[in-house]
Amino acid sequence: MDAVFEALERQQIDQSLLEAIREFRKQYPVEGQLQSRVTAPLLVYYGKETFEMAAAALLEGENILLTGSKATGKNILAETLAYAFGRPSWNISFHVNMDSSSLIGTDTFRDNEVQLRTGPVYDCAVNGGFGIFDEVNMAKNDAVSVLHATLDYRRILDVPGYEKIGLHDAARFIGTMNYGYAGTRELNEALVSRFLVIEMPSPTQETLTYILRGIFPDFKDEGLSQICGLFLDLQTKADNNEISTKPLDLRGLIGALKTVRRGLSPRAAIRMGIVNKSFDLFERELVEDIVMTRIPGSWTPAEIFE
Repeated sequence: MDAVFEALERQQIDQSLLEAIREFRKQYPVEGQLQSRVTAPLLVYYGKETFEMAAAALLEGENILLTGSKATGKNILAETLAYAFGRPSWNISFHVNMDSSSLIGTDTFRDNEVQLRTGPVYDCAVNGGFGIFDEVNMAKNDAVSVLHATLDYRRILDVPGYEKIGLHDAARFIGTMNYGYAGTRELNEALVSRFLVIEMPSPTQETLTYILRGIFPDFKDEGLSQICGLFLDLQTKADNNEISTKPLDLRGLIGALKTVRRGLSPRAAIRMGIVNKSFDLFERELVEDIVMTRIPGSWTPAEIFE
């Protein structure tokens, strides 16, 4: 935990906010099996202003909605916040089969009686967890009705057929959403009004350098510069609607770099992680051309890593 706060202090996060987060942790300790849900993020989120906005909102009991395009670090920020606040977290991904019973719970037969098998929203509400609603703009109407009640200022969750419960004082909910994905739709005003909305900034050279250095400490300077430049070139092309956002995949890039460290040639790895994410032949050729300007075919893993 100290390492996370050290990373936040290096970003010069407001000291009064960090102290308030520490006090929050002391006020709401986590014990027992829930400790396993307080999981450290792969990387501490990098972005002073965005982190401060999110932390201030959560400290005041608000729920937040993180919006923006791909590769802006929405999930990394959500995971960093949950860990910094020392809360057990439940990651709830909205898909076509996610309904109210999946969120709250369903009846099950146990010990010769019907009991409630609780869902992630119920568990989060009772245990004071941080619920991360992933791709909340894909939620069906049935699931949205649960979100309306859970996120309401009265902080009460009505479980059909069972008791009405009040949300734990430490419970918070963080929604994330991308624009333009298949299956997404506009959020209605009633749901948006229950969040404070943070527009996530697009990654910059500085941000990408921080992320990739954090995951790959043995990155060579030239290799890192070209990899960051490649991603930013793709981002510019996507912003100008010259290509889709499919190749703009930071997860894919990180996965490709892991295979380079394993010994695969950089060009072949980038083809798997970035180029082949485009299934349109014309777009794939455009992306391949961008890759060629940054990653020479002669490069070996020795040009990327120490």
